[in-house]
Amino acid sequence: MQGIDRLVEIIQEISSGEYSNDIMALTREDQPETVQTIAEAMGLMMVKVEAREYRLELMVQELEALNEKIKQNTIQVVSTMAHALGARDAYTEGHAARVAETACRIARQMELPQEEIEFIRLGGILHDIGKIGFPDRLFEPHAQKNPSDLVKQITRHPSTGAKILQDLDFLGPALEYVHCHHERPDGKGYPRHLKAEQIPLGARILAVADAFDAMTTDRPYQKGKRPEVALDILKKGAGEKWDDRCVSAFDAVLNVVKSESEADERQTD
Repeated sequence: MQGIDRLVEIIQEISSGEYSNDIMALTREDQPETVQTIAEAMGLMMVKVEAREYRLELMVQELEALNEKIKQNTIQVVSTMAHALGARDAYTEGHAARVAETACRIARQMELPQEEIEFIRLGGILHDIGKIGFPDRLFEPHAQKNPSDLVKQITRHPSTGAKILQDLDFLGPALEYVHCHHERPDGKGYPRHLKAEQIPLGARILAVADAFDAMTTDRPYQKGKRPEVALDILKKGAGEKWDDRCVSAFDAVLNVVKSESEADERQTD
């Protein structure tokens, strides 16, 4: 009965997913014939199950690789669409890439997880995708700031961008970052007039990066400001226009960049 008891014990282990070679010990000739027969059958079944599990694992890996390739290809296509805005407006060429890079620097300064930083990077690249449908008139040089009728269209671009991207589930929180990057802590932003913590942190980071790049870039109606002047404007608007923690983090980022630049100059001298 000892062989039978051990056989039952091993079968129970196998049924719970704990595979081992212990079953093979019961196939020896010193075991009762019935025990040998059942043990051999169980051993063969275990081998077949393991083979199927291995094949399934390979299939899952292949599907994951395919999904990742599709994801990256889709991101590339949409990012290319976003970069195409630069071809329509020479004044904002490279804007999306700069915003994404600056936002990532702020996020790293705030010690956010790498996965979150990647979503913020995607949000930065795609934050103005809603401008794709803008009329050419909006991209024509204006002697002053955009006319009021165009401003109304501009304020719709976060919502339009979110609609364009809404079926790309793998964008995760980046979708909301696109939707909310013009919201303000005081609730006077757009399109939904969210306040403070209602605004996702990633969107608050993008808002700072976006505003800084806009202020330091030459536009038809204004010459780009010096970085220190733009930073001062951000600081004065912290808590109302922009999130104060994000502005503080960006201040630290600029200090690091300045220190690195000065160090490079000393080495060159």
